Amino acid sequence: MTSYEMTPIGFVRSSRALAVDDDWNNETSTIDLIAPFDARALQGLHEFSHAVIVFAFDKASWDDLRMARHPRGNEAWPEVGIFAQRAKDRPNRIGVSTCRILGVEGATVRLQGLDAIDGTPLLDIKPTRRNSVPVALWRNPVGRANSCKGIGISSSMSTYMQPGDPR
Repeated sequence: MTSYEMTPIGFVRSSRALAVDDDWNNETSTIDLIAPFDARALQGLHEFSHAVIVFAFDKASWDDLRMARHPRGNEAWPEVGIFAQRAKDRPNRIGVSTCRILGVEGATVRLQGLDAIDGTPLLDIKPTRRNSVPVALWRNPVGRANSCKGIGISSSMSTYMQPGDPR
């Protein structure tokens, strides 16, 4: 199997030191770029309302016993495979969040809804817009319709999808 090496482009600054599953949507974080990335790399990002943030779950671990589990540890929900949930303990330890951009200043971006703890390595930032996300096709499994509540998906994406928003 081929392996890939990734180098952080920056780091997350957050008030959270532990990966607790609730209220990520209310979390305000910053990402600070590191050299050689500077303000030039963020030029124009402030024009967007949201960005996809790719980061490394550097404190998480993986073993094959986690291949399937009850999402969020809730035994009332059926056991599902790792690729049918948003758990942090993943085979390649890669995290992806769609976040609201609150501001860009120099080599720093302020975000809302990033589910990454303080010191998390940042791998990429990609601006997004309404017509690049297939919203009409979204669905949640029955019984898990509110499973994203408080972790940055439902509220940030519903804000993102407001009618009349030109972005």
